[in-house]
Amino acid sequence: MEPAVVEFKNFAESVPGVLDAAGAPELLAGQAKILLKPNLVFAARHPVTTAADCCLAVIDYIRAVSAAEIVIAEGSGDPKDSTDDVFSKLGYARLARSRGVKLLDLNTAPCERYENAACPRLPEIYLPTVAETHFILSLPVLKAHTLSGFSGSLKNMMGFAPPAHYAGAGGIWNKAALHRDLQQAIIDLNRYRSPDLTLMDASIGLPDQHLGGRRCDPPVGKLVAGTDARAVDRASAALLGLDWERIHHLM
Repeated sequence: MEPAVVEFKNFAESVPGVLDAAGAPELLAGQAKILLKPNLVFAARHPVTTAADCCLAVIDYIRAVSAAEIVIAEGSGDPKDSTDDVFSKLGYARLARSRGVKLLDLNTAPCERYENAACPRLPEIYLPTVAETHFILSLPVLKAHTLSGFSGSLKNMMGFAPPAHYAGAGGIWNKAALHRDLQQAIIDLNRYRSPDLTLMDASIGLPDQHLGGRRCDPPVGKLVAGTDARAVDRASAALLGLDWERIHHLM
């Protein structure tokens, strides 16, 4: 199924439209536990990170179609600010209280060890147990990336990597060890666990890099959603004028 693409008006109006078009009601209705995974790499405002208003619209949508338990989960990449600090600074703590949902720090959550000999970069991996127990709805924002070329739903799974195993010696970021051969690390990580559903916020877009810089002018003005995270990323990369065939983890 091709990703759904809708024009962005605002999150409250546009999120239901794109999720309906992606077949989300049927997917979500039977779920018991749903994990929302925004991109909160550090405490920078939208569009560097996923807007709390986007997550709010998704929660309200889920509540209308499903009785699932909802958790918002992230593992901040910034060693100076804890994930809880980032949740607080970006409005997620307030959102969680207002909607009665839990917040989970993936950097400190209980983990399991997995092995896959078909993964050359990560033949073994440690991942939080919630990666297996929950339906994962990924909420990335549209950004170029200085190392991986593009930051989308597949790259967003890096938040699941616990710093206890992947900070690296002297690493500036909590996931620094994975940035060696980053393209293959993203591929291997998603072989272990990939999102079940993705909603890409392409309302604005960052065309140069993932930590800031100029915004797309005019704004891209789209939302993209689908069950195939790679297909969503390919379609979203094209909105930035990027050729996904030149981005290894999207090939």
